[in-house]
Amino acid sequence: MERAAVFDVDGTLVDTNHLHVTAWWEAFRQAGHRVPMHAVHRAVGLPSTDLIAHLLGDGRDTDRDAELSAAHKALYGQYFDRLPALPDAGRLLKRLHADGWKVVLATSAGGAELSALRRAIDADEAITATASSDDVDEGKPAPEPVEHALDLAGVPAGRAVFVGDTVWDMRAAGRAGVRCVAVLCGGIPRADLEEAGAEAVYDDPAHLLASLAGSPLA
Repeated sequence: MERAAVFDVDGTLVDTNHLHVTAWWEAFRQAGHRVPMHAVHRAVGLPSTDLIAHLLGDGRDTDRDAELSAAHKALYGQYFDRLPALPDAGRLLKRLHADGWKVVLATSAGGAELSALRRAIDADEAITATASSDDVDEGKPAPEPVEHALDLAGVPAGRAVFVGDTVWDMRAAGRAGVRCVAVLCGGIPRADLEEAGAEAVYDDPAHLLASLAGSPLA
């Protein structure tokens, strides 16, 4: 039977979380909001509107959400030509593909941002499909992005493993009935990831690749 390895991208395969923090912090600052960087960091991984709601609350002027999202997108877009893949990210996907896994990306990124991330990973030949924010109504921690990834792979939840770096990833995968593997390279503490449902935790893609034989992706 076929198996699916579903991967988050930002902070899991590409070292972008702190770039997002900086871009969001500046977008909020330009709009007159003082939001601590540590708070932004913990919210990275949520879709833009959910991130804004999480950080500014329901009492905000929601008419400015689109302006904030556009400012973040423009600021973050300055890095598109030099986004850094995490160690062995591409090699990990290629190895799993060679081992018979269907590799699917499940990310809140879309459009030019997703294209830039895929260029950084440099493993297109190993990627079966991509479930982007353009394809779903609700982002993580809702299960829809993971469920859509499974639909694209044609693989049931019981034959899949999800790899991510945030509590939102773990919750989304758990709600979709998929086993969860976490990496620490996104900057979220191990205890938080385990509490959110991570079955196993690795430092980064290189650590997971080196530990593959004893992992849920064996």
